[in-house]
Amino acid sequence: MYFKEFEIRWSDTDANRHLGNSSYINYMSHTRMSFLMENGFTQKELAKYNIGPVVFYEHMYYFKEVFAGKPVKVSCEVAGVSEDGKFFEFHHNFYDADGKNFAHCEMMGAWIDLKTRKLIALPDELQELLGEQYRSKDFRILTKEDTRKFGKTPKDL
Repeated sequence: MYFKEFEIRWSDTDANRHLGNSSYINYMSHTRMSFLMENGFTQKELAKYNIGPVVFYEHMYYFKEVFAGKPVKVSCEVAGVSEDGKFFEFHHNFYDADGKNFAHCEMMGAWIDLKTRKLIALPDELQELLGEQYRSKDFRILTKEDTRKFGKTPKDL
């Protein structure tokens, strides 16, 4: 399991003086990108293939409030990847200074070609970088159907 530690800053809190929703999202994206960069998904590598990650959804579950003053840890595990590497799912857990789990998030995304703006399979060279040591206990192979499991579609005006 990969971890990133954060100090809750005053600007990370909301009107209730606890960690604000947008800060959870920022902590997770920073943790994910740190995980990816440390595993070979550097800006240079992503630019080489002209690809970038996109988020489909982030489902947050809040268990307990957390306040400024003590460090928190955010975990990152690979919960699923499609066979071609196009789709990915990460799970994040948030832990307080005593190791108590105060929030959980499940996020799904994909890789996009930055020129065509279309989803793209992950190049083989990069697929190999997502090592098994960071896979969750419930890791699974994703399909396109997994990306639509909630049945949400656009509804124009």
